[in-house]
Amino acid sequence: MPPVQRTPRDPAVAKPEPSAPAAPAAASTPQIQLVLASAEGALDAAEEAVDLLLDSGRAPGEVLVITTGEPHPWAAHELSFGEAAYWAQHDAGDDVFYADASAVGRAASRPVVVVAVNGGPDATAATALPLALGRAGALLIVCGDPQMINSVLGAGV
Repeated sequence: MPPVQRTPRDPAVAKPEPSAPAAPAAASTPQIQLVLASAEGALDAAEEAVDLLLDSGRAPGEVLVITTGEPHPWAAHELSFGEAAYWAQHDAGDDVFYADASAVGRAASRPVVVVAVNGGPDATAATALPLALGRAGALLIVCGDPQMINSVLGAGV
């Protein structure tokens, strides 16, 4: 079952509305999906979202995962080899890339950005979510508490 979402993942299938002529304008604004999760469960929810994306045919290099609290174990491991090697993997764009919210400004845009709101100060999420939205080409998936996320991204997300 796909994660709980506010907007459909595939607009061609899920939006048979007369608004189809507006698709080119809508394509420039990424869709936002919200996956309900506690701070403790946000990282697991993000992992599940990534698995679903990859299982549905999304290329690994199209996905950026951002954490607001503890870093993803992959990021922590790769950073143990040094910043240069870590960012070289980002620049190669061959695989899912995991970054801390503090590094979102350095991360390049990717078609899909997944944010795990897994703790950290609210100010971190408040800074990271709008930046993540700007980095997402087609889809932003945010895993976390909906009240906090809506207060940061705006009502109706």
